[in-house]
Amino acid sequence: MDHVAIMNRQAGLIDHILSGQKTIETRWYQNRITPYGRIAMGDIIYFKNSGGLIRAKALVSQVSQYAQLTIDKCQQIIDQYGAPGLIDIQNSRAASWAAGKNYAILIWLKDPVAIIPFNIDKRGFGSSAAWLTLPNIDTIKKS
Repeated sequence: MDHVAIMNRQAGLIDHILSGQKTIETRWYQNRITPYGRIAMGDIIYFKNSGGLIRAKALVSQVSQYAQLTIDKCQQIIDQYGAPGLIDIQNSRAASWAAGKNYAILIWLKDPVAIIPFNIDKRGFGSSAAWLTLPNIDTIKKS
C-alpha cells in the first residue's frame, strides 16, 4: 500500500525525516480516520508539504496504534517516544495539546530518501485530507 503524508511546511519535518532527526511519524485524531487500521510494515509513505510537491519517501518498519486515549495515556506515549530522533512533540505542553484526541498512530520510518519532486491530484480525497492511502501512488501522479 502507498500513502501520502501531508506535512506542516513551517516545521521542516520532511528535512528532519531525511536527516534522520525524526524517525517516527505520528498522527493523532479525534475520530478513527486513515491511516488508522490501514497502514502496515512494508508500506511506503510519500511526503509532501502542504501546497507543495511530493519530495521524499520512506519505508514503514513498524506501526503502533492506540485507541480510547486519555490525557494520561497520551502523556505516556509522548514521554516514551517524544525524544530527539523520534517524534517532534514538546513534552511540556503535551497534555493540553492531546486533550480530545482519541486515536494515535506511531509509524516508524526506515530508509528515507529524497526523490525527484512530483505533483499529485488529490481529487476524491477531500481538500483538507492530511493523509492519503491508496494501492499505488502512480494512480494520482500528475504528468
